[in-house]
Amino acid sequence: MNTNYKFAISRIKEEYENQEKIKPFNIYIVLYRSIKKCIINKDLPHNWVLPSTRYLAEELGFSRTTINKTYELLQLEKLILAKVGSGNRVNYDNSINSIENNDFNKKNKKLKYPKITKKGKLFLTNMSLINRPNDSHLTFKPGLPPMDIFPVNQWKNLLNTYWRHIKSSGLSYHQSTGLEELKKSLRNYLNVSRNIKCNHNQIVVVSGNLQSLYLITSALIEKGDAAILENPTFPNVHSVFKSQGANILGVGLDDEGVDIKKIKSLNNLKPKLIHTTPSNHYPTGVKMSLKRRKELLKWASKNKGLIIENDYENEVANYTESLPSIFSLDKEDRTIYLSTFNRLLHPSLRLGFMIVPNFLRPTIEALQEHSHRFVTPSIQVVMNQFIERNYLFQHIKNITKTAKLRHETFVKEFENNNKTMFIEHKVFSNFHVIAKFKKPVSEKKELAIVKKLSQHKIVVFSLSKCFLSKEKEQGLIFGYAAVRLNVIKQKVIQMKEILNKEF
Repeated sequence: MNTNYKFAISRIKEEYENQEKIKPFNIYIVLYRSIKKCIINKDLPHNWVLPSTRYLAEELGFSRTTINKTYELLQLEKLILAKVGSGNRVNYDNSINSIENNDFNKKNKKLKYPKITKKGKLFLTNMSLINRPNDSHLTFKPGLPPMDIFPVNQWKNLLNTYWRHIKSSGLSYHQSTGLEELKKSLRNYLNVSRNIKCNHNQIVVVSGNLQSLYLITSALIEKGDAAILENPTFPNVHSVFKSQGANILGVGLDDEGVDIKKIKSLNNLKPKLIHTTPSNHYPTGVKMSLKRRKELLKWASKNKGLIIENDYENEVANYTESLPSIFSLDKEDRTIYLSTFNRLLHPSLRLGFMIVPNFLRPTIEALQEHSHRFVTPSIQVVMNQFIERNYLFQHIKNITKTAKLRHETFVKEFENNNKTMFIEHKVFSNFHVIAKFKKPVSEKKELAIVKKLSQHKIVVFSLSKCFLSKEKEQGLIFGYAAVRLNVIKQKVIQMKEILNKEF
């Protein structure tokens, strides 16, 4: 018997025996009531494929006519839906805000459970800080590359080759920090493309920068430890540090990057870490000067601190001007370098990496072993081949060319007769732009506009959400790179119409 149906049919049989005691007139009525009760009790969950009429008839010892009549009654009540080619599916979902769930909560208020830890509560509370809209709309969602030009066939062929030649030993556990062949390819790639030289054993393969930050803060931050974040910064970065109980010190920027004078004034608080985005500050796009990078390293050396260099969109940020990374300038092994392919190729890839100081490697590996364990080997092998066959370099060229054209189009269309907003920084340096309001707007109004645009399938982020202090700037963050040129023009016109009505 098909194991997908084994339990379901046993429950139907059990209910049939109970219903038969009621003695209704026909067998199909008994069976209809039995299956209906199984559906309502969630023994047959929503969207579950029911057995075919022939299969169920054989298992229960009834005629197919009986089963057909039963299914027809269930279809009339819309408890099941029949689709050609996909059979009959259960169409009953009472799991969302259901009366049953509410009743359960009311009846069981006196039940006692273990207390959630303070750290667990912090992570739960800070979920509101994270920018992570779980919708399928791409217009104008920040943080997305030109996904429509991703070489799907190249990737698919590499993945098919992997599965054609995989041995059973390859399906076992793997090193938590990543496959050695991928780490060696990443080492060579970083050397050639970013002038970063490291030992491949320093590289830790992760699912993305958020996981990197979770591992780093778990290894280094105790409750109350001071950590410096740029102000403004990624809301997701803010959330991780805050959830780990860090004493967050927000430091603003000047024309050369994060304000070094302000950092030095905080020395009495003994900051352990500073998180910075020197290639391309998020969200303003300011590039940290070479002088400031060296000053930051001197500060870290003097104060026994570490620098987290988040190089989230390196290739785009260094399109016109490339400066040495903080990591490459560091002579004391005080820099943790973060990067991700999720913002370069596509977010569903879930593949990034970090280069960690040698003293920190064993701890990070231990944390990885206890949590995420390792990134799927098939993805790592394919990424390694993607790099080795020069597909990555070619794709980066295509991405940059496409994104630059879309940036120019977005800025031009946005600025054309826009009565409500303006773009302050028009240089192509990342996959998003910041637009500010021409008239003063409250934070509440800004958030209302974000919500209003989302109702029209236009996804933008709040600028004020990036600020760590009470003093905030209002504006909207637009991602343009994942949107085709004709759609950019249409949606910008629609967006301006919506904004005009709001002011």
